[in-house]
Amino acid sequence: MSGKGNSFRKNIQHDTEGRPSLRKKSERKPRSYAPSGSALGSKLVKIIGLFLLILSVYFLIAFISYLFTWKEDQSYVSAANGGWHTLFKTREEFALAGIEPPVIQNWMGKVGALLAHQFIYKWFGIASFIFVGILFVIGYRLLFKVKILSIWKTLGYSAFTIIFLSLTLGFIHGFISNYPHFLEGEFGFWSNRLLAAQIGVPGVGGLLIFTLLAVLIVFFNFDFKFSSRSGQSATSQPLGKGPANLSRDEERYLHESEYRVDPVEFRLNKNKELSEEEAPATNQLKTPANLNNDAEKLRQNLTIPPKSKPEEVKDGLDFSIERSEEKPKNELITPPLTVSPIKEEKPSTADELVEKVGQYDPKLDLSSYQYPTLDLLRDYGSGKITVNNHELEANKDKIVDTLGNYNIEIAKIKATIGPTVTLYEIIPKPGVRISKIKNLEDDIALSLAALGIRIIAPMPGKGTIGIEVPNSHPEMVSMRSVLATEKFQHTDMDLPIALGRTISNEVYIADLAKMPHLLVAGATGQGKSVGINAILTSLLYKKHPAELKFVLVDPKKVELSLFKKIERHFLAKLPGEEDAIITDTKKVINTLNSLCIEMDARYDLLKNAQVRNLKEYNAKFINRRLNPEEGHRYLPFIVLIVDEFADLMMTAGKEVETPIARLAQLARAVGIHLVIATQRPSVNIITGTIKANFPARLAFRVLSKVDSRTILDSGGADQLIGRGDMLLATGSDLIRIQCAFVDTPEVEEISDFIGGQRGYPSALLLPEYVGEDGEGGIEDFDMRDRDPMFEDAARLVVLHQQGSTSLIQRKLKLGYNRAGRIIDQLEAAGIVGPFEGSKAREVLFPDEYSLEQFLDGLKKDA
Repeated sequence: MSGKGNSFRKNIQHDTEGRPSLRKKSERKPRSYAPSGSALGSKLVKIIGLFLLILSVYFLIAFISYLFTWKEDQSYVSAANGGWHTLFKTREEFALAGIEPPVIQNWMGKVGALLAHQFIYKWFGIASFIFVGILFVIGYRLLFKVKILSIWKTLGYSAFTIIFLSLTLGFIHGFISNYPHFLEGEFGFWSNRLLAAQIGVPGVGGLLIFTLLAVLIVFFNFDFKFSSRSGQSATSQPLGKGPANLSRDEERYLHESEYRVDPVEFRLNKNKELSEEEAPATNQLKTPANLNNDAEKLRQNLTIPPKSKPEEVKDGLDFSIERSEEKPKNELITPPLTVSPIKEEKPSTADELVEKVGQYDPKLDLSSYQYPTLDLLRDYGSGKITVNNHELEANKDKIVDTLGNYNIEIAKIKATIGPTVTLYEIIPKPGVRISKIKNLEDDIALSLAALGIRIIAPMPGKGTIGIEVPNSHPEMVSMRSVLATEKFQHTDMDLPIALGRTISNEVYIADLAKMPHLLVAGATGQGKSVGINAILTSLLYKKHPAELKFVLVDPKKVELSLFKKIERHFLAKLPGEEDAIITDTKKVINTLNSLCIEMDARYDLLKNAQVRNLKEYNAKFINRRLNPEEGHRYLPFIVLIVDEFADLMMTAGKEVETPIARLAQLARAVGIHLVIATQRPSVNIITGTIKANFPARLAFRVLSKVDSRTILDSGGADQLIGRGDMLLATGSDLIRIQCAFVDTPEVEEISDFIGGQRGYPSALLLPEYVGEDGEGGIEDFDMRDRDPMFEDAARLVVLHQQGSTSLIQRKLKLGYNRAGRIIDQLEAAGIVGPFEGSKAREVLFPDEYSLEQFLDGLKKDA
């Protein structure tokens, strides 16, 4: 026996920290780095754990949603209209069966609604939420190898809780009316009905109480004693007895003591003395002192600190445990608390200024300004759409019959009534080609005997085919009915424009600042000028004169003249001009170039303010973070409106197209936006450069498909019915709108209302621009007041034999205005010839020698 014990001790291994390893050398398995089935099994376990975690989250969301949406989903989850057998049915199959396709409100869709109904309604009620915890505990254990709770205990406790909670809620249901039936589920409800029929309602209550107490006794050893145990002392018990009144630390010490002694065959048996054969091998263990020393050494090797020392030893092997004495705690000396002063950063100068005088108010100059009232506008029609059922049925029958003649069957048809157009949405039966219906556009128009049939195949985002049919009695959309809506009154858009109503009779409001420019086209008399007036009226009703300025270009001289009275409030013009509404083509060119100068100046202000757009700049200026002494000022929006762009392109051509294209490309960030209208949407008028910078396009009725494709890049504008019927293209979307009607007397009343109020001293003055023709400066020029750079500019143009403002500006690094004045002075002095349109001016001196002689003569005359 002793030899056997010695050999066992020799085979005890130690780890790197000196702790004994109880596995024999012969039992150790060699390391293997080859893939094994256990590795694959471990991955599978993780995958299962991950699936259970995700499934628990899915159940939780579906159950919570069911508590709010069970009434709406009841018709679908019931066996009569839905259930699991209708899970994969499509909307068309429901329609063929004569059942309204379900609209599932559960956040987890059909499966979530069905699962929640099965667990909560059919089975255990709200106790089914415990299934979520079961799945989470098992999944977390399998995925992360971390034990939250024992799996078997979790299953046992959960099973009891689910059944007991369902029965208890069902028992309560019998005493409370108007109680949601899904709280206990059908299991709890019918189980209570069955038990009540056998043992009565009081018997069911007693059975539930008995079951609860029995479970507390079985699982938690509930002893029904409520007296305090404080002050009771633990009695000494032999090792291994496990007294009930021992503390947790004492019980753990007992367990650890036994574990330390057994592996190295310290045979501690209080009922058996060591035999004589074992005496030589364990001679050192007969005395209590030796036993304590060896136990202490083993305890140190196992790195487990001792809990307490034995109180006494009886018969050499019995240990008594006492609680470790609590050492008196050292009294803590609390040092005095020193509080450092709080450092507060001083507010910036701008913040102090805002606190003293408040934010800058751009409306303060016209603080008494009153916005136009809705009383200035008139009501046209009732504003309500009347439904003509006879017309709807007749059109539906004609559409179905026409398609039926070509063997096209329709599964469903739906009508959406608008103010001027009704949209019929059809769902063809499976197997019908959409292009076949699209090709029948003229046949459907013939059968309906209507003007402007338009087929949308398919409708974006709906999965249907739309057929737009004009109403026989269209309703007029008044501007008042559009502006009076809450949608317009409470909009937060920067430049809201109310265009009218869509096919579904919804008010359509667009933000010109987001477009950022608008191209309007349409044949004469189709509502183009009314659309321009609607845009202007919308902005006048929402913006203050300090926030918005208009630059109006009207080659026809009669369309925009109605807004002349608001010149001192909302209009902008060139310095020295009498009329703010521009009708002369040459002045249009100067105005466009002046806007380019204003755009460049605004970009310089934005760069110095370190902001990216007008909105950020004005916000910074209002908070007084920009110094007006450095040139900063509040920047209003500027909207350029050109009523007839084709006339400008015919008379000026590139001189108009170049600044228009430059403004369209760059002016968005600085708050300059363009609205350009034309009645000739041809490619030589709406060039590729212009179209590329006008993503938003508004098309009234045009006369040909070519014009429609020119303005919209697609057909459809040639099929409109006129009288304000229009298509708005914003990117990939194409929206049909009935333009709001505002008549000339209404515009006059609005202009009179605004113009009758106190305004600014004059219209907003745009930067000065001197054109190539030098208009306004040659006759009054005095040679004694010539520019200091006059002689250098003269030598430059003679050297290059090219008299142009851009050459002087580029070579001498001057501003455009100064270079323009110098070229005027050169013309007045006879050095260059007059303005010749887009060509460079003629240089009248052939060489520098003759020029120097001329300049010497000018000096003598001066």
